[in-house]
Amino acid sequence: MPYERLDADAVAATAQRLAVRIQARFPDRNLGEVAGRVAMVTSEVERTSARSSLMRVLRVVGLVLIVVLVAVAAVSLVALAAELIGNTGSTLGWLEAVETSVNDLVFAGVAVAFLWLLPARVERARILGELHRLRSLAHVIDMHQLTKDPERFDAGYTPTDSSVRVGLSSQQMSSYLEYCSELLSLVAKTAALYAERTTDAAVLATISDIENLTTGMSRKIWQKLALLPRSAVAAAE
Repeated sequence: MPYERLDADAVAATAQRLAVRIQARFPDRNLGEVAGRVAMVTSEVERTSARSSLMRVLRVVGLVLIVVLVAVAAVSLVALAAELIGNTGSTLGWLEAVETSVNDLVFAGVAVAFLWLLPARVERARILGELHRLRSLAHVIDMHQLTKDPERFDAGYTPTDSSVRVGLSSQQMSSYLEYCSELLSLVAKTAALYAERTTDAAVLATISDIENLTTGMSRKIWQKLALLPRSAVAAAE
């Protein structure tokens, strides 16, 4: 239903628009490059979901092989039953035949389980790889805001020779930090797009971890924004 699910195209458009805004405001800062990377990863969600057609092919092939294995196992059991019925040999021959049939059934069961679970495992590995990229991007964004401390605008602030020169006014820093927070929010929204396409427990747990990670990083950013001069925050807004 509309407005009940995240729209991948809308999220990608928002990420692209944010990248343009950051490039326009801070053309000489690497944050614009990071924003472009976030926009690229977000736009790839829809393209990578198109690969689900390959997963459907894999599922069909797996189902065909499962049917073949079950059919072979059934024919083997029927043949064995017919042989046992007509066999008047020793008990040892019966035991050997039963052991052989049990082994065949176990191996067939393992093969069926492997083929049944293979598409889900392949899809899980693909999505977890994409989520790992998003987690890495979140940490990169956090590194960009790490040295943007509002204390440098205090009247009593005295820099040292080791102090980082950020080259931003209080108003620019406010905008910079807000852009970082928006990027983190988009990282979380991009991760949430994958939750619309799977019910895998491991994937959903990873998405939840990314959302918690970006929320914690954004909280640190807003704590910094609260310490900036109010004139700078109002101007950024």
